[in-house]
Amino acid sequence: MHIRDLVRPFPIVQGGMGVGISLAPLANAVSKAGGLGTISSAGLDRLVSKRLGRKVSTREAAAIETRDAQEGGVPAAVNIMVALQTTYEDSVLGAIDGGAAAIVSGAGMPLRLPELVATHPDGDKTALIPIVSSGRALRLLCKKWQRAGRLPDAAVVEGPLAGGHLGWRTAEEVEAPASKLENILAECLEVAKSFGSFPLIAAGGIFDRDDISRMLELGAAGVQMGTRFLATKESSASDTFKQAVVDCKEEDIEVAISPGSPCGLPFRILKGSPMFIETLKGARKALCRKGYVLLNGKCLGNEDPAKFFCICDGLFSAAGAGVEGEDADLFTVGALAGMVDKIMSVGDLMKELCGKVTPQTS
Repeated sequence: MHIRDLVRPFPIVQGGMGVGISLAPLANAVSKAGGLGTISSAGLDRLVSKRLGRKVSTREAAAIETRDAQEGGVPAAVNIMVALQTTYEDSVLGAIDGGAAAIVSGAGMPLRLPELVATHPDGDKTALIPIVSSGRALRLLCKKWQRAGRLPDAAVVEGPLAGGHLGWRTAEEVEAPASKLENILAECLEVAKSFGSFPLIAAGGIFDRDDISRMLELGAAGVQMGTRFLATKESSASDTFKQAVVDCKEEDIEVAISPGSPCGLPFRILKGSPMFIETLKGARKALCRKGYVLLNGKCLGNEDPAKFFCICDGLFSAAGAGVEGEDADLFTVGALAGMVDKIMSVGDLMKELCGKVTPQTS
């Protein structure tokens, strides 16, 4: 898999799962096994501060976690959500401070990412990879970026079977045939060709080696996988979260819309998540305590609790990074989580997906 100057032996990008799931241990293990590991920037200031026993800023935390993820000389990417407006800029600059091989950005359109990166003296050293869910979105983004003097080094094309936040507004759009990964990948391939043929990474509903091969045959340069790596020993998800994935079935998975995420995007979760159950019962009082997911300075979970609920506390609680039990857990997964039947090491998973794995050092 070739992304700009970055070459990986295996065409697998591990998804950046937040809060506190995709941290340095997972990303480093994936990159050492020949894929491209990714950390999630969501909530890193709190997570790293707790781990170090001292308060660090968002920018410092992103730099520290990025460096740790690249221990041993392997590359790592940083996933930074556009929806996290209050920490977006500092997360981008911190990732570059830490020497990130790539920045992956979605949950909204990262239209100003090239301009922001250009303010950093080392900004040109980091590959930029937006996440899109349609050819139209990719074309709009490319035109905007082109005016800023840069084009994507690759793009993640995320279909409707992905976990977490999805790039549509309604359940009907998520379920529409036109939204299938194969269809939007074909659209995005045409757009990419018209802007210089940068590589595309297919995401959402990729489970096994056959799925990977099928996406490569359709023209993808690689795939992004999240849930499979969530259920690994190196993942920083809590043991409770990992076991919930192993135990779940297809009917346990739901796209939450109303009530939904304060990001305003459909959000795929396990419907048995304690936080979601409490929300449906009306047992949760809207209380934004962390302020990560703010739109125009406001948390929709506070402003309109009948339609939205605050997700931050539940996601922190579901992480195993020293915050387990902080609140009722909220578990986010991909649509194929019901097929996961065991917790395994990253090395064993990569062997299953790619064959023999040789540790990589560059």
